[in-house]
Amino acid sequence: MFITSREKSIIDLIVKISGKHSAHSLAAFLNVSVRTIQRDLKAVEKILNQFDLQFKRTSNDGLIIDGKNEHIYKLIQHLSDVDPTDETPEERKLQLLIKLLHEGTFFKTQVLAKQLGVSITTLTGYLDDLANWLEKINITLTRKRGVGVELIAEEANKRKALAHYFLVHFHEELMESLYLLQKDNQLKGPVLGYFNPHYLLEIDNLVNKTINIGQTRLADSDYIGLIVHICITIQRSENNFVLQHADEIANESTKEYQLMKQLCEDLEKTLLIRINTSDIHFLMVILKGSKLQDTDAISYDSIMLGQIIKNVIQHVSSQLHMDLSKDFALFQGLLAHMEPSIFRLKQQMGLFNPLTGEIKTKYPILFMAVNNSLNKEFKDISFPDDEVAFIVLHFGSALLMNEEKANIHAVVVCPTGIGTSKMLASRIQKEIIEINSVEIKSIKDFETANLNEYDVIISTVRLPFTDFDYILVTPLLSDEDIARICSFLQSNLKQLTSRKQYFGLINRKDVVSRKEQSHLQDVLHEIKDVQISMEAILHNLRVYRKSNMGNHVKVLREMVVEAEQEQLVTDATKVLRQLQEREKKGGLGIPKTNMGLYHCRDESIKGLIFQVSHLDEPCIIKGMDGYEVPMKNLLLMLAPENLSLREQEILSLISTSLIENDVAMMIFSSSNEAMIRKKLEDLFLNYLQNNLIKE
Repeated sequence: MFITSREKSIIDLIVKISGKHSAHSLAAFLNVSVRTIQRDLKAVEKILNQFDLQFKRTSNDGLIIDGKNEHIYKLIQHLSDVDPTDETPEERKLQLLIKLLHEGTFFKTQVLAKQLGVSITTLTGYLDDLANWLEKINITLTRKRGVGVELIAEEANKRKALAHYFLVHFHEELMESLYLLQKDNQLKGPVLGYFNPHYLLEIDNLVNKTINIGQTRLADSDYIGLIVHICITIQRSENNFVLQHADEIANESTKEYQLMKQLCEDLEKTLLIRINTSDIHFLMVILKGSKLQDTDAISYDSIMLGQIIKNVIQHVSSQLHMDLSKDFALFQGLLAHMEPSIFRLKQQMGLFNPLTGEIKTKYPILFMAVNNSLNKEFKDISFPDDEVAFIVLHFGSALLMNEEKANIHAVVVCPTGIGTSKMLASRIQKEIIEINSVEIKSIKDFETANLNEYDVIISTVRLPFTDFDYILVTPLLSDEDIARICSFLQSNLKQLTSRKQYFGLINRKDVVSRKEQSHLQDVLHEIKDVQISMEAILHNLRVYRKSNMGNHVKVLREMVVEAEQEQLVTDATKVLRQLQEREKKGGLGIPKTNMGLYHCRDESIKGLIFQVSHLDEPCIIKGMDGYEVPMKNLLLMLAPENLSLREQEILSLISTSLIENDVAMMIFSSSNEAMIRKKLEDLFLNYLQNNLIKE
């Protein structure tokens, strides 16, 4: 099949947004004339005829590809294996960007045009587009008569620009190439004309081995982003493009730095390439800005951010006249997303969101509500629309969660981030009542999944697999996507039900009974977790008055040793060491208070512990905002290594309540055990009434 990139784009657009695109809208979207689109449509129609498909028009001149679903699926699968006979404008701009970043400072326009095989007029348009885009990344692209094209930028910004362009325009191609490399496929030449395939594969292996393990997990988009940044760093260092300075030199004790240092040392041994300290610091900042832990592994000590997020949720709720303040999953999801998000914004590392336009159009009220709340609560940070859109997805998912369910199990494959996939899963369950449950998997996890467990496979991107059928949808699930899924279910009903015939051999009452029993057991287990957690906190509560002589470590040691004597802790030395290591990583003083919250989780801790020591003299410690805090009250929170979700909720409830208002701050810094106990009891009672009892 011979097909141009524009013809391929036309088919992709009409398949994904069927009936919405006309010749005029396609022309506007692809930046060409209507006459060009009409000429291309004739060529596309010949391609469709090869698959027994044809164009049809709606009453509004919208274009629809008409034919059997299986023929449409064959067309999509076939197009995924076909390389267009020409280059897209994005591919030519990428070549231009690589030349500008790798081959000097000044360029003659005529020479560039000849090297790219385009006219001077086309090159001028490309340079205009790149200049506007690069300006946002602090890179200046100038054109002077008699001099030519000049690019002025620091090396760090050049690396970010190149990585950003690859991730924005070639994300799917990168994912597919990486998948093929993992399967021992030999790729001809550099990936996308730039990346060394051997480097990509080695970096992928080491990122999985060093970083993407345990509780430190990366979302798919952040995962591929980190690999791209590392590969660009290595290749530019290899070509003697050196960073002028290192970022955050003082933060070498952080977990991110240690992980990146280990990774770079392994890469040096494997690839025999020198990676200097500045490169490690640069990549550490990228890792810190992209790190995404599982939501149930988020540290419960993020007091300041946790309180702000609670305020954001309450403010959004008040604007929408809908109470989301008790949705702990929403709170945890936002906490997981916004910690790296805020770091990115402070480092001026913008995050591209391809769904921003659709989200603003489809959810304008929710977008405005979230934007208003962020502006109100984060006075010193400006959230661009791309970041706001990601946060809107979390709220959208929360608003759509508890809907009617039925009989079919689906899986959503979505590499664009947890907010997007949760939103899509919620929309599917809301709009298609036949689907009972929706599981979310990344492309990486989907490789090893048992496909027999799923009745329908839905993906937001083209998948690099060919041995099964799947439905390609837009991440926001258009009306056409819904119709396509419903049509698939109806067309394959016999096949879908055949796998479930064993239900006929079982008494239906037994199935329902076991289901209800299972649900009841889950609820009882949660109630037990909550009861044990609350009783442990209240039973282990102690309020001391300590003579510290200006040394809070002495007080900390006394508190941990006393806990060991009461058999609440089995290894006081280990716990104390954990607490001191945690203090080295970042401030523990609560800003604008006289309190410090010292905490850790360890296998030697036998239950939840919350205790307070009132110091006779204040100790100056580093605060969570980086400024000094005169600590007069040392709060100690200890927990076992493994915690259930409900146990984490209880700890989060306490830590975020410490500064919820002036009264709460006064109580926890009062050194009055009766008042503190009463405050905890009120918190727990309110939690029970608004969570377990209502549920």
